[in-house]
Amino acid sequence: MPNSTLTVAQRLNKYWRIFATGFCFTIFGLGALALTFIVFPLMTRTAKNTQQREFKVQKIIQQAFDFFCRTMRFWGAIDYRFKNTELLANDRNCLIVANHPSLIDYVLIASRLPQCDCLVKAAIWHNPFMKGIVKAAGYIPNKDPESLLDGCSERLGNGNVLLVFPEGTRTTPGKKSKLQRGAAQIAVRTESDLRVIHITVEPSFLTKEKKWYQVPDTKPFFLVEVKDKIEIGSFLESSDSATTAARKLNRYLGEAIFPAQHTIEQHDNNHK
Repeated sequence: MPNSTLTVAQRLNKYWRIFATGFCFTIFGLGALALTFIVFPLMTRTAKNTQQREFKVQKIIQQAFDFFCRTMRFWGAIDYRFKNTELLANDRNCLIVANHPSLIDYVLIASRLPQCDCLVKAAIWHNPFMKGIVKAAGYIPNKDPESLLDGCSERLGNGNVLLVFPEGTRTTPGKKSKLQRGAAQIAVRTESDLRVIHITVEPSFLTKEKKWYQVPDTKPFFLVEVKDKIEIGSFLESSDSATTAARKLNRYLGEAIFPAQHTIEQHDNNHK
């Protein structure tokens, strides 16, 4: 709907959502600082070791993110629905892979996971609001490939779940998405299964190209759908090397994470 055709009520609603979004992100920033300097030190003081401390921090993060999501919905900035989240309850030693259409994808997914490790790009480690959280949670910096693989292998070997966005960055609306091979390589090298999560946002919101205050004309709705688990064994058994297995798995992941995109491509190929 073009902006010029909005009614007065629709314009007022849009202005309200700009305010609500800014208000919620202000709460997020202040909450992150409070968690880093007050809550985490107090709540983890009795932890016996690093692993127990990180588990406590990740549980607090899950509760804080759930509160943030509920706050955004309460104030009318967004609406959302989760589907099949009960499938996550028994996932262990597992990668969780998801598409990445918006800024808050990680927040939405982590709000449903009491324990969740995450690969974090280097820029987050320098963000004043986030660096304390990612450090306390024991998240894995996406830097040196060898140390990255060692860190992932250790966490997955402990039965943890590890959240990865195979695109590496947020999706550009209307542009064909391409997966990096990192998630597939981690799964193959650590012999870990993968759980697929698909996120849709209608209309698009908090994309890489737009600022937080560039809200759409109508309230964004997020659908976070937990899908099937991908068994790594079949890819390892049908491949003559780890490289071949990772290539096959990455191709399969692309079809699982972007089913609509691959349906269109198949349709185009059939009519050539």
